[in-house]
Amino acid sequence: MTVKLVVGTQWGDEGKGKVVDYFSKDADYVVRFQGGNNAGHTIKVGDEVYKLHVTPSGVIQGKTGVIGNGVVLDPEILINEINNLKKRGIKPELLISDRTNIIMPYHKILDGADEKYLGDKKIGTTKRGIGPCYSDKISRNGIRAIDLIDKETLSKKLDLILPIKQRIFNAYEIKEKLNKKEILETYSKYGEELKSFVTTTHIKLNKAIEQNKNILLEGAQGVMLDVDFGTYPYTTSSHVIAGGSTIGTGIGPQHIDEIIGIVKAYTTRVGEGPLPTELFDEIGEHLQKVGHEFGTTTSRPRRCGWLDLVVLKHSCMISGITKLAITKLDVLNGLDKVKICTHYNLDGKKINYFPANIEDVKKCEPVYKEFKGWEDIDNASTSFSDLPKQAQEYLKFIEKELKTPIAIVSIGPGRSETIEV
Repeated sequence: MTVKLVVGTQWGDEGKGKVVDYFSKDADYVVRFQGGNNAGHTIKVGDEVYKLHVTPSGVIQGKTGVIGNGVVLDPEILINEINNLKKRGIKPELLISDRTNIIMPYHKILDGADEKYLGDKKIGTTKRGIGPCYSDKISRNGIRAIDLIDKETLSKKLDLILPIKQRIFNAYEIKEKLNKKEILETYSKYGEELKSFVTTTHIKLNKAIEQNKNILLEGAQGVMLDVDFGTYPYTTSSHVIAGGSTIGTGIGPQHIDEIIGIVKAYTTRVGEGPLPTELFDEIGEHLQKVGHEFGTTTSRPRRCGWLDLVVLKHSCMISGITKLAITKLDVLNGLDKVKICTHYNLDGKKINYFPANIEDVKKCEPVYKEFKGWEDIDNASTSFSDLPKQAQEYLKFIEKELKTPIAIVSIGPGRSETIEV
């Protein structure tokens, strides 16, 4: 029995979809433990490309996908994904925690209103209702998956919640009127469609551990978007770090054997907030173009920069990373020089930690170590020694500085373009 955990170490978009798909071959269950459909995972199998937003990536490999209690779920999105997968010949095995909170129509409306109100101080959310849904969960005004399959309970909850939301709409000068009958009928229908998937997933997962099954836990986004340890307030609304996996699944931390941190060979970020190593030159354009750095969920262009060891050390410490998975090394092909940020200068002082004060982060000046570049990596490479010498040196430096071994290196989007180290 093994329980492996995969987390992003940067601002998300590190290639979790491919890495989860890669490790899924040995798993019985693949579990999403946080986030919502504001995250997108892209998986390439041969000529087929799958883009998933809430369905656990392991279903592509025929594994049982589990949507944990820490996720916020848009049922319409999930139903569409299930139907699309079926059309492509994949009938997903799926379980949904009865405690999973549900994204409601008023959450999406309020998400957009908040961003409009904040103006140039906006967070840069995807406006999919994720934050407002988590807010309702914490304030104990949430609607959960178990409520969707009981129309009477859902009706009573809407009687309590909708008047409050309508008053908030009025305060924001939102003209839309919430129609209880329409919402009740729509979401009761969703409940009927998803009823067969809703269960006590925390019990099933712990029984699976007793039965020596293999479980793979997958997060969305990356540590730097964690609501506590990320670039607050420019973060997501959940716990992306390793600790969030136990809360979001009901699996005790003693069961986790490996924590795999996914590291993109450079750094990207979508939306607002500081990015200390961001590049505004032709190198940044190269990374964006060659790396196809456009969001799976939003299609927004990702901001690009050099690899940042301050960020990675922060992430490895907070999440207790035991192994590294390096992705998109091939995007650096053909560059004369590549750089890694080793520390920051803040107000004339050298620092090796990531500041809590967002204004300090904005002032941080990255200090770089420079490496010789390399030509194209042969995508038929099967071992670490096949890589160009300069690429090996680049990777060994990362491994040494983070004091964490590299387990795999991805040199392309396909399953076969993966080197085990």
